[in-house]
Amino acid sequence: MIDNILGSIFNALFLASILRVVTPILLPSLGALISDRAGVINIGLEGIMLAAAFTGVVISAYTRTSGIGAWLGLIGGVIVGIALALVLAFFHLRFKGDLVLGGLAINILGSAGTVAIMSELTGDQASTTKLASLQMPIVDLPFLRAIPGIGEFLYTVFGSQNVMMWIALLSVALMWFFLYRTPLGRHIRAVGENPDAAASVGIDVVRMRYLALAISGVLAALGGIYMSMGYLGNFTRDMTAGRGFIALATPAIGNNTPLGTALAALFFAFAQALSIRLGTLSLNNKPLPSEYVQMIPYVATILALVVNTLRKRRAIAARARQYQEHQQPSGAPSR
Repeated sequence: MIDNILGSIFNALFLASILRVVTPILLPSLGALISDRAGVINIGLEGIMLAAAFTGVVISAYTRTSGIGAWLGLIGGVIVGIALALVLAFFHLRFKGDLVLGGLAINILGSAGTVAIMSELTGDQASTTKLASLQMPIVDLPFLRAIPGIGEFLYTVFGSQNVMMWIALLSVALMWFFLYRTPLGRHIRAVGENPDAAASVGIDVVRMRYLALAISGVLAALGGIYMSMGYLGNFTRDMTAGRGFIALATPAIGNNTPLGTALAALFFAFAQALSIRLGTLSLNNKPLPSEYVQMIPYVATILALVVNTLRKRRAIAARARQYQEHQQPSGAPSR
């Protein structure tokens, strides 16, 4: 029986669902990564995701006859994401406001503002089902079926995914290249590691932080747009369900690197996909207890934080040992 349950979970369809679930976690996680590397973590990711998700749905609904309404919705959502990120940057960098309080204000604005505008446009405070919004296109890869032996498996996993999933995977490579292979990326990392030293060699610290927060806004907006125009197909109240807050922790768990962040996001996506899948199964003709199923993502989060803490403690202990070894006398001085 257990083998049947495991077989129904760990298959190509389950892997495909992980890719769908990881997209709205990975994109804002990369946004959190770049802002964190610049020393100005974007606490407002959740609000930016909600605002962009709502904007994309509304614009696509009102431009659906243009033939490119979905892409216009994406562009509009990204613009809103950049605008909110720059508002946070202006509040913090220009007026020296508290970054955490500014981010919380963005989150409240994204949650309450979308509901207020949605109520005015549709008369509904729960969802935008009355708006005939569009969805981002699906990328079909039929050539995968021709691969001998594993063609059907690969097609099931990758062959019919939303274009936003591919944008998310591409963003990992682009983020790595940007941070480690471009002058701007090196400047952003320098600003985050030691702003005074960066300023002493002519790097504009404020400009780099504006840039990092703007890029963070773009990535968070893309994650929100996927939620409303790819994952679900319409906007519902607070539909991001904490993914922006999960994204804040993901870079730290991934050792503040693009690849590590992607792996951490995959871990959270695996836990969420497993929770969803187990909720549809039954044991001895009885559904699995919903309490146990629903707690899987939270238990996974706690485990990830524990592992991250232990890893940091080992690293600190190793550095302390190295420091003590260097401080110990090497013996009697040679004559």
